[in-house]
Amino acid sequence: MGFPLIGETGHWLLQGSGFQSSRREKYGNVFKTHLLGRPLIRVTGAENVRKILMGEHHLVSTEWPRSTRMLLGPNTVSNSIGDIHRNKRKVFSKIFSHEALESYLPKIQLVIQDTLRAWSSHPEAINVYQEAQKLTFRMAIRVLLGFSIPEEDLGHLFEVYQQFVENVFSLPVDLPFSGYRRGIQARQILQKGLEKAIREKLQCTQGKDYSDALDLLIESSKEHGKEMTMQELKDGTLELIFAAYATTASASTSLIMQLLKHPAVLEKLREELRAHGILHSGGCPCEGTLRLDTLSGLRYLDCVIKEVMRLFTPISGGYRTVLQTFELDGFQIPKGWSVMYSIRDTHDTAPVFKDVNVFDPDRFSQARSEDKDGRFHYLPFGGGVRTCLGKHLAKLFLKVLAVELASTSRFELATRTFPRITLVPVLHPVDGLSVKFFGLDSNQNKILPETEAMLSATV
Repeated sequence: MGFPLIGETGHWLLQGSGFQSSRREKYGNVFKTHLLGRPLIRVTGAENVRKILMGEHHLVSTEWPRSTRMLLGPNTVSNSIGDIHRNKRKVFSKIFSHEALESYLPKIQLVIQDTLRAWSSHPEAINVYQEAQKLTFRMAIRVLLGFSIPEEDLGHLFEVYQQFVENVFSLPVDLPFSGYRRGIQARQILQKGLEKAIREKLQCTQGKDYSDALDLLIESSKEHGKEMTMQELKDGTLELIFAAYATTASASTSLIMQLLKHPAVLEKLREELRAHGILHSGGCPCEGTLRLDTLSGLRYLDCVIKEVMRLFTPISGGYRTVLQTFELDGFQIPKGWSVMYSIRDTHDTAPVFKDVNVFDPDRFSQARSEDKDGRFHYLPFGGGVRTCLGKHLAKLFLKVLAVELASTSRFELATRTFPRITLVPVLHPVDGLSVKFFGLDSNQNKILPETEAMLSATV
């Protein structure tokens, strides 16, 4: 159980993935430890995870570490339980409906195209993870929430938000200079900035050509008979940014790294784009924006995204507290204890996947479908009643990014070797992944006036 108060938190932070695997090898798929200020049972394996996820509300209930609960806020979907959780999911589900995603898609594509042009015109290599964080933050603020925050203020807000995310999983010790205190201070600044943006947005409704997530959230809450307070709106927007930001930036970086490592995968993806008329034989992208039905028809692209999420799941798993003592894998799981079900380790040990450490998108092809034998062997977005609400938006973003990378960019690793991966607070390369981007031709390195006008008008 480690040292008093801090337990094995230091070992966990230093060892990364080695912490879980070393203890799993010694103690099995269910073992106890002490992380982030509390005793904890870690659980791996499809059947064990299935019992945890399907036991929501009667065997277990959600409970994130205290630092996470306090920093995200009490009014969030992730922190609510029982009927309150069910009602909040109904309100938030409208944000991620098919119609909503269709309306976000052109704006997401424009933001990604603009970003890749900037990367390609940069004379030096870029830090992919840092730039992916900026990209997903911009997408959340501009597209998802529809905030018209000046660029200078947006840059400052991004820096504060990074400080917030870095300390979401910290020891809940409120002392000067502690990570938890820095997280609290960042939350206060963010809440002040978000309230200002929300009030300005509510006062100015002219010139919009689509309903963004915040519009839908306010509308949906009224339809369900409860108008949201300003504090609920601030907590809701903070949670939406958190959900859209860190995990999507992690997955975006992993996607780029795997396309660099596996050029044959990138070429096969380009062949599929040509076959669907998205990419000309000469290499230039076809005119026009993407549509949801177009993306859903790209089967190999879907396999690539699934494999990225299998091998490089952004978060380790989810936290629960035990409501009543029950048995799991031959052990008594006592009432009142905390449980963390492991997503990444369940993927790593799943018997249904062949050559589990190999990046192989074809394992998800119709011919092989390695994930068909049991749904809890593959769960990058969790499962049960708490399946990630934003999973379709995350996959949409990753698919558009992959299409634009394959269509409009040439890129190469700027270091001799690929960097080591760390897992906290989300999976990412330790040096951020240094990559040099090149446009496919010189004309594409400049933002066309028409595109710039469209961005200012719609994003």
